[in-house]
Amino acid sequence: MTISFAGRVAIVTGAGGGLGRDYALELARRGAKVVVNDLGGSRDGTGHSDAALKVVEEITAAGGEAMANGGSVTEYEQMVEMVAKTREKWGGVHILINNAGILRDKSFTKMEPADFELLVKVHLTGSAFATKAVWDTMREQGYGRILMTSSSTGLFGNFGQANYGSAKLGVAGLTKTLYLEGAKYNIRVNTLAPVAATRLTEDIFPEEAFAAFSTDKVVPAALFLVSEDAPTNMIVGGGGGAFHCSWITMNPAVVLPPQEQTVEGFAAAWDRISDRSGDFVPQSGGDQSRVILTALAEAMKA
Repeated sequence: MTISFAGRVAIVTGAGGGLGRDYALELARRGAKVVVNDLGGSRDGTGHSDAALKVVEEITAAGGEAMANGGSVTEYEQMVEMVAKTREKWGGVHILINNAGILRDKSFTKMEPADFELLVKVHLTGSAFATKAVWDTMREQGYGRILMTSSSTGLFGNFGQANYGSAKLGVAGLTKTLYLEGAKYNIRVNTLAPVAATRLTEDIFPEEAFAAFSTDKVVPAALFLVSEDAPTNMIVGGGGGAFHCSWITMNPAVVLPPQEQTVEGFAAAWDRISDRSGDFVPQSGGDQSRVILTALAEAMKA
């Protein structure tokens, strides 16, 4: 069955090139009306360009509908204005792909506080601002599909990217609350951790890897995660045509007897506390408390 986006309105941030451009083009090819948002800055977030207009021209030349927007995701008022113009033109917003991003890689010892602050502002705060701008519209219409862009750096770490990794794990955390708050309004929220050859990764990938990790090979995951039948609260990774899921898990609680509730007692029990054989995937933060309370109740019966 062909997945269609006919009748849907989508906003893609950072869509002037790379992954965002490919998302926008494929959404339009499948019938969506697309807002191509891009400030047009360089990889480190400086400068401006008309990148968004060029993508709009590609879409319209192929018979699709699109409009450009040059708002910065770091300016909430600009995101609100973007959504207002979208609603005025097309009546609603059904899909948001938070894709805008920059890099300022340095080892933590060499990283200036401003480099840390800016990365968090663009990736995490920017995703929150764009999402907040569409949130009430999606609630009112009883439909929304939101995709956050995380990274293996956020999920698993990477040398020289403390700022980027912090922001990207934060984005995954944002997903985990918004999927709960949006559930009764048919708003589904997911996280994508792409591996792709873009300007953000051009000096990370060997030259021969660029073709294998072309941006178009991430598109299937991204578009499925904003489709009508999308799951929610998933973390999906992919690149080169290979895809996987990641989960944040916890294991059952180990109850220490009162006399062992000391630093030394914790140390002695560490092998049991860190045993992953009973791992499961919590569905909300409340599961942690429930697991601990259950373990305490069981211990009292013993």
